[in-house]
Amino acid sequence: MKLPHIPSPDSAAAAAAQQRQNNLTKPQGSLGRLEELSIQLAALGKRSVDRKAVIVMASDHGVAAEGVSAYPSEVTPQMVLNFVRGGAAINVLARQANARITVVDIGVNFDFDSSLPIAQRKVMRGTRNMAREAAMTCEQAEQAIQVGVDVVRSEIAKGLDIVATGDMGIGNTTPSAAIVSVITGEPVARVTGRGTGVDEAGLQRKVAMIEKAIAINKPDPKNPIDVLSKVGGLEIAGIAGVIIGAASGGIPVVIDGFISGAAALIACQLAPEVKPYLIAAHQSVEIGHRVMLDHIGLHPLLNMDLRLGEGTGAVLAFHLIEAATRILNEMATFEEAGVSTK
Repeated sequence: MKLPHIPSPDSAAAAAAQQRQNNLTKPQGSLGRLEELSIQLAALGKRSVDRKAVIVMASDHGVAAEGVSAYPSEVTPQMVLNFVRGGAAINVLARQANARITVVDIGVNFDFDSSLPIAQRKVMRGTRNMAREAAMTCEQAEQAIQVGVDVVRSEIAKGLDIVATGDMGIGNTTPSAAIVSVITGEPVARVTGRGTGVDEAGLQRKVAMIEKAIAINKPDPKNPIDVLSKVGGLEIAGIAGVIIGAASGGIPVVIDGFISGAAALIACQLAPEVKPYLIAAHQSVEIGHRVMLDHIGLHPLLNMDLRLGEGTGAVLAFHLIEAATRILNEMATFEEAGVSTK
């Protein structure tokens, strides 16, 4: 598929931000990651992040029929309706961060009322069971990526400084683990966690289903569309599209947990130029998340034992990111404050 152009970061703007950081009233480097974040954002032309959004992609998964989740697939549409009513964790945290939410039905096996504030961009009614056949076609995977690009472009048109990625889909840690195993070459058991909280028998069943899916479908680790189509999820493809579309519009992307990490792996393979636009919000409890982040080369801001998804960790990170920009913009230099450097 043809991907949009992604501009390179502005090295001169980064250098100017570094110089200002070095002259603020503090020992150089004493604000650690906050300084790094401010420089990263300055290079992307973002001296403030007042206009925030989180895009939550929702989809169902055929592999859920194999008992890989502690919850039934019916929970996916029920939670989407909870998002619309404002009662989910992501709603609470987005309100606190003053971030708007866009909920996208990219593949839920349910027909939502057209009057609801849901972006209805269904590619198919959930993926097929990857433990028995390919999850989707390459064309459907590309279509789902394009949905993500289109959705984030519409958010940019409304005014946007930074975007967070979120997900909803019962069973989606299973394709995410499959993706990280295929792309990184790590054994399935090393990157597969308990997801919604399955017991030991459920975890072993989940590992076996992923191994079976990879053996049956033989995804090509060097072809991200092939990986997506064979063992991926529609919301994962959609989030990959959000990442690529945001970067093409000069917008930094705060990626959430395990599912967003799988999408970032795909996006970085499709368009390596997106990496400077990525901020890893946190390290999930899911054991494969650290493997994902290390493979991309990202360092998480938080480690709070989160494993909910929805974009919750990413929206929590908005507060630190805004703090970083405020430090650069509002803190006085030694000269401005009349503070001696000797």
